[in-house]
Amino acid sequence: MLNRFGWKNGLAALVLSALSSVALAQAAKPHVVVLATGGTIAGAGASAANSATYSAAKVPVDKLLAGLPELGQVARVSGEQVFQIASESFTNDHLLTLARRVSALSKQADVNGIVVTHGTDTLEETAYFLNLVVRTSKPIVVVGSMRPGTALSADGALNLYDAVSVAASQDAAGKGVLVTMNDEIQSGRDVSKSINIKTEAFKSQWGPLGMVVEGRNYWFRAPVKRHTNASEFNIDEIQSLPAVDIVYGYSNMNTTGIEAYGKAGVKALIHAGTGNGSVAAQAVPALRAVRASGVQVIRAARVPDGFVLRNAEQPDDQYDWVVSHDLRPQKARILAMVALTKAQDAKSLQRIFWEY
Repeated sequence: MLNRFGWKNGLAALVLSALSSVALAQAAKPHVVVLATGGTIAGAGASAANSATYSAAKVPVDKLLAGLPELGQVARVSGEQVFQIASESFTNDHLLTLARRVSALSKQADVNGIVVTHGTDTLEETAYFLNLVVRTSKPIVVVGSMRPGTALSADGALNLYDAVSVAASQDAAGKGVLVTMNDEIQSGRDVSKSINIKTEAFKSQWGPLGMVVEGRNYWFRAPVKRHTNASEFNIDEIQSLPAVDIVYGYSNMNTTGIEAYGKAGVKALIHAGTGNGSVAAQAVPALRAVRASGVQVIRAARVPDGFVLRNAEQPDDQYDWVVSHDLRPQKARILAMVALTKAQDAKSLQRIFWEY
């Protein structure tokens, strides 16, 4: 007997059953939301040979996802365009807006993981900020690329596929905010951009947490510093971020920058010193003066690896200064801004720098 579509009832039932099975299978997959902010991963060059010269933040998230149908094999993926900017133009307001959206999504029962596409210039700063202020155990993965999608050997598609596969995985839960690039799973706290013209640009002195190979995660270590669910900070309670700036140490440095920042009303000043966070003799009085005016002074190091020892090179206890531990100056700035939303004295700030 034919139904109103001209099909035999048995055939119609089989087709509807098959369609239902496909729909159920897709619905059973974890739901990953991709929040796009721009950057090279959304960039385009004039030709396939342009891997270093291109325009960032050109491709919208819907086209980015549509160009990678393989994502549907690992998760049910939806996308939102939060910003469309090059990451060197990220401001504190961008950080707050993005973190609030990540936090809101993490509270939704139908969201299993979140991916943030981001330009690589300040990707490490955003990843660390999210690591500090978003209270969730759900996977949050920040991803970028070193080459635009129009380039030969573009890395963005595989990086994004890896990011979605990690965000969709239960074994990524509770490990803090992650960064997946170049097949590696890095801690958002530890990782930094170490080179600007190679795809293996993001490195941590403590090594990656794991690898992604053909969509499968392989884990080797876990972070021990406080993050996400274990953090005392919560983006839902942060309305604004205090002004924190960085002054760079170098031979024959003058104190103009230190004095200017002190007069500008910053709440903390990161000194990116040489070696072990060393401070030039002529800069010490200027830093002590800004500390006396109420500005927190935090000694960091401009070198890529290692950490700053307290009361080595400078008498931090005597001067009431803070050391950044193993955080590079740009990440010390992120933690200082967040910490100052709760702590005001150097002793409390130092405790936070040890723990986070």
